[in-house]
Amino acid sequence: MTCVPYDPESKGGAESTVKVAKRDLVPTSANLLDDYVSFNDLVAACETVAAGLNARVHRETSRAPIDMLIEERARLHVLPAEAHTAALGETRAVGDDQTIRWGSVRYSTPDGHQGQPVWCRVVGDELVIAARTETGLAEICRHPLSTPGRPRIVDEHYPHHPGGNTPRSPRPKARTAGEIAFLALGLGAERWLVEAASVGAQRIRTKMAAAVELAALVGVAAVDAALAVAADAHRFDDGALASICDHLLAGRPHLELVRADEAHSAQPGTAVWQEFGR
Repeated sequence: MTCVPYDPESKGGAESTVKVAKRDLVPTSANLLDDYVSFNDLVAACETVAAGLNARVHRETSRAPIDMLIEERARLHVLPAEAHTAALGETRAVGDDQTIRWGSVRYSTPDGHQGQPVWCRVVGDELVIAARTETGLAEICRHPLSTPGRPRIVDEHYPHHPGGNTPRSPRPKARTAGEIAFLALGLGAERWLVEAASVGAQRIRTKMAAAVELAALVGVAAVDAALAVAADAHRFDDGALASICDHLLAGRPHLELVRADEAHSAQPGTAVWQEFGR
């Protein structure tokens, strides 16, 4: 609340507001500031108290202020559809990486505001970012305040990019109709193709076409699950997919997964000849 320059009597209202703020909000031995974990908790407590006071019947008017406000709104000036941008804070420009810079710290913004201005202001211990949306000026996100060297990046602001900065698994890209049909089976098909290519499996395209034909017979879900098992077990030989699919459809219990490698070979070796002649 501020006073009107040409109305000296309004100065008392501003002074009273400051007095209330100092008495109830500024740390003293008589308030409940220690019970508030954050500034937002204090704001919520103030809103709760205000709602109770506005609903209480006033002793002078014998009516609740919230009921009187309904009649007074017809006589009040209509507020602008949008608040003046000065009330929203300082202007910042959103970069191509969907971030703004505030206090030498990067803060992310939702997708769709690149290259556009936004307004930032500090509310308690949070940074509030507002922007012009399809419905007008509105708050688009909030971030806890941070310090230089510790940016605030929210993964939800980047729906088209995987989160984190860790190495990412390769994703196969379909270029032919056969590849499109095979990858459409699901994530198990993607895993099978990546693992088969990594070990140099033979006749991959032929086996991909066979998997699509098998899916038309027994169902996409069953074949996709069988492809995932085959990828984990490195079973890329002819007939392996159909065998695994039959095992899954029969409802047989899953045994311990064993990869086909040199340590689990059924080929008879020559180890018994090592002791010959000694």
